[in-house]
Amino acid sequence: MRVEFGVLGPVVARDGSGAAVALPGPRHRAVLARLIVARGRVVPVAHLVDDLWDVPPSGAVGAVRTFVAALRRSLEPGRAPRGPARLLITDGPGYALRAEPDAVDAWRFEDAVTSASTAAPARSLSLLQDALGWWRGPAYADFEHEVWARTERARLEELRLVAVERLAEARLALGHAADAVPDLDVHAAEHPWREDAWRLLALALYRSDRQGDALAVLRRARTALLDQLGVEPGPRLRTLETDILRQRDDPSSAAGADRAWADAAAAYDRTVATGARARLESTVGLLRGLAVTGGTGLEAARAQRLNAVTAAERLDDADLTARVIGGYDVPAIWTRSDDPAQAAQIVAAAERTLATLPADASESTRARLLATVAMESRGTRGARGPEAARDAVRRARTLDDPALLAFALNGQFMQTFHRTGLAADRDDIGTEIVTLATRHDLVSFEVLGHLIHVQARGALGDVTGADEHAAAADRLGTRHELPLVAVFTGWYRALRLAMTGATADDAEAAYRDAATGLAGAGMPGVEHGILPLALLCLRVWHGLPADFPDDTDWGPYEPWARPLVLHARGRADEAAAAVRHMPEPPPDLLLEALWCLSAHAAVAVGDRALMERAHARLTPAASEVAGAGSGMLTVGPVSQHLDALATALAG
Repeated sequence: MRVEFGVLGPVVARDGSGAAVALPGPRHRAVLARLIVARGRVVPVAHLVDDLWDVPPSGAVGAVRTFVAALRRSLEPGRAPRGPARLLITDGPGYALRAEPDAVDAWRFEDAVTSASTAAPARSLSLLQDALGWWRGPAYADFEHEVWARTERARLEELRLVAVERLAEARLALGHAADAVPDLDVHAAEHPWREDAWRLLALALYRSDRQGDALAVLRRARTALLDQLGVEPGPRLRTLETDILRQRDDPSSAAGADRAWADAAAAYDRTVATGARARLESTVGLLRGLAVTGGTGLEAARAQRLNAVTAAERLDDADLTARVIGGYDVPAIWTRSDDPAQAAQIVAAAERTLATLPADASESTRARLLATVAMESRGTRGARGPEAARDAVRRARTLDDPALLAFALNGQFMQTFHRTGLAADRDDIGTEIVTLATRHDLVSFEVLGHLIHVQARGALGDVTGADEHAAAADRLGTRHELPLVAVFTGWYRALRLAMTGATADDAEAAYRDAATGLAGAGMPGVEHGILPLALLCLRVWHGLPADFPDDTDWGPYEPWARPLVLHARGRADEAAAAVRHMPEPPPDLLLEALWCLSAHAAVAVGDRALMERAHARLTPAASEVAGAGSGMLTVGPVSQHLDALATALAG
């Protein structure tokens, strides 16, 4: 005989005909309810004793066995004496209820809500109406004070509230806005802390041509949230209010996108087992998307990336580890790492994986690892970075994988700073990336290509060309919601002002404005020290003293700033000592700018050896604008610094 159980209200049991099954007494019902909560898992007798009594009597274990025996007689009246129980079974130290998956109304309810989340609106409406109709009162209504029922009651109640809201969404999607209003009105009043309830009610009213009522609901929501929680309405409610005031036709599109994301994430979480290797690869895809959002998204992606790589290595599967490492093909334009220590760890993991890959590993796998080595080695000295870049590009060109080739070219770009004067080479890389990305709809790499052009054309003194690429990057950034693009183009426009004859004061103000866009962008490798460096370069170019406060944070550029600041204060001996300890500039986008500052300091203190070295290093870039290749700052034409060096050396 089939038995069905109801817990969405008082606990009941019914036979196959729908007739009520008599349950012996309250403690018997408590045992049954406790086993239903366990969802087929064994509940030890000792746990049942603790759940049934605050202070168990001496015969508690025997009493539990008596309750179970009585329940078996009620639930399986046709079972032969001493025959094995089919429904309420003994298993080891306890008991389990082995009901069919659709035999408990709470289980059916959960399945229906899950199915509705991915169903078309009409099907979702039908599923949710039926499912909500199964509720006869609060879940496990006769056990509301029992600790063992508390979590399950709360979970089911939250699921019911979600179902009410999804039912409203289905009605809205089907154009039945007016039908959604009555239930939502009650729902919002009973649960004033649920912002989705207020949002859906306001939306339903607005779509029912009741704009005034919709705005009144949003005011009620604000008051309720402040009274109940002491918080202002969240961004979705604020956005909806703005949209209604502007009388937009469909103010719910963003909310629909949010719901689609939440439902997809929930479906993935239910479907893909915890610990499955697919989760690691999916995590990398998520981090890749998160990284281009800037701010906390970029910071979170950076933090979790190493965790994913470490987790993959622990599984001792070189192919999987290679996919996790190489799958993070996020375009990068700046040559100083945001986290050098992490970059070194990623390089080490990539090298270990390259060494342990099976002989039949694909060329694509190897190329991605090599491109990662090239990318994460940026701004460092040594032969491995350039070597990995060349190898990655060579392998990628033999494969039909445009995204891989674009990633490898990004790595090659990062390794074109071994000497000065390579702006034209980087311009060629930018051209290839833009062409490739445009042809194959690789938006992030298309933006990268344009930003490379902005830098390279700036270094070559082609302001018109740089302007065109900056505008193209901005259009893509706006269309595809890539906020970091505006950070770089904003700095370029400050640089452009400096390059095209603005006064030092005007250019300085533009740099300071650009710096506000970096705050909170999640790029410490770009932000740290860049504003004072830009101002120092501006003053050196314009022949102004390097007058900066003592507490100026120069970041990684302190070795090149310190001699000039000391000299401006008349501390010549200290400035000369600082020049002697000045390191060679790192191989990055600021190579020419830092060499020009080195040259200026060498001339100031009369360090002939450094002057000669600076002249040799800067000569290949004689036709470039120093520092403009960074897209962020400039010290003026390299030729002017070469002339100053030549004059000083001749004297």
